[in-house]
Amino acid sequence: MPLLSLGGMRYQQSWSDLPPDQISTDSQANLRATLERAAASGLNHIETARHYGSSERQLGWLLPQLNDRRRILQSKVPPQEDPADFEAELECSFERLAVERLDLLAIHGLNLPEHLEQTLRPGGCLAVVRRWQEQGRIGHVGFSTHAPLPLILEAIESDAFDYINLHWYFIRQDNLAAIEAAAAHDMGVFVISPTDKGGHLHTPSTRLQELCAPLHPIVFNDLFCLTAPGIHTISVGAANPADLDLHLEAVQLLPQASELLPPILAKLEQARLQALGETWLSSWQEGLPEWSQTPGGINLPVLLWLHNLLEAWDLQSYAQARYSLLGQGDHWFPGANADALDQTVSEAELLAALGGSPWARRIPDLLRELRQQLGGSSTRRLMAAE
Repeated sequence: MPLLSLGGMRYQQSWSDLPPDQISTDSQANLRATLERAAASGLNHIETARHYGSSERQLGWLLPQLNDRRRILQSKVPPQEDPADFEAELECSFERLAVERLDLLAIHGLNLPEHLEQTLRPGGCLAVVRRWQEQGRIGHVGFSTHAPLPLILEAIESDAFDYINLHWYFIRQDNLAAIEAAAAHDMGVFVISPTDKGGHLHTPSTRLQELCAPLHPIVFNDLFCLTAPGIHTISVGAANPADLDLHLEAVQLLPQASELLPPILAKLEQARLQALGETWLSSWQEGLPEWSQTPGGINLPVLLWLHNLLEAWDLQSYAQARYSLLGQGDHWFPGANADALDQTVSEAELLAALGGSPWARRIPDLLRELRQQLGGSSTRRLMAAE
């Protein structure tokens, strides 16, 4: 596996699975240029998914024209209650990609206990994959996930998978135990969307750029991920060939990472301490209920995390996108934002759920401030998107 993978979520023309006659010449030319630049730079792992809109179809037209003997092709298909429906989706991926074999297949979005059960039960989705593996049509099988850590660990402990696609980057390190468990089970670890979900680093805040200097935040985050034990590859979601530049710069700087990272990490931590205070940072997560145990499903751990990102590093666009997604993201991003507070959820109800938090009295006002900063729009989750 290369250090950088070419993710297929940003270069496609549309989030709809367009019919062939609606895919433009310009879109195909851009994708060809991106694929050629990636191959020339050593990004020979290409990953996409059944529900990344037109991505699979566009790739299927171009890959046979671009000879790359090193190519490692991966797609992802979500689990289904009926294995026949899952197999139909799998067939569609192969048809769109115009391939006889996939090197890697991920069960896409093991986010809920029922998804893992649908996959692992006798005769379930994994049984379909095993049959395809016996036929030589699939190489290694893994899973992608937005699940809570306990469910991720349960999937790893099943020993059913060869690799995992998960979120882990500088601003979100709570899946570290999953990386360690994957290493213990000899699994490959693929980091999902470190640039976009890592803080909208394509358009970083001025504050973050200042703190990461002399590196661009993308370069800093790449180095942070690539030097972490257990991580094998990170996704480069390139919309065009130029999007590869900063990631390639990070790879060139990798031998200097031990010198470059510590002063930047120190600046970021100092900014966090100054903005939020050591007492808050050491205890803000204590006693917070799960979103499913909170009135209105308000996702307090996520909302207070967004508050921290805003105060410490001014990640406004990222926090606004995440805030708006709460309540719209289904199992990909569960729970609700703070809009219900003082509407259908009273402060008294919220305080009753916050009985174990040392910050219970402060949290309602923090949520109101966050709503004022970030509210006012909603974001609908793209189908099965990362």
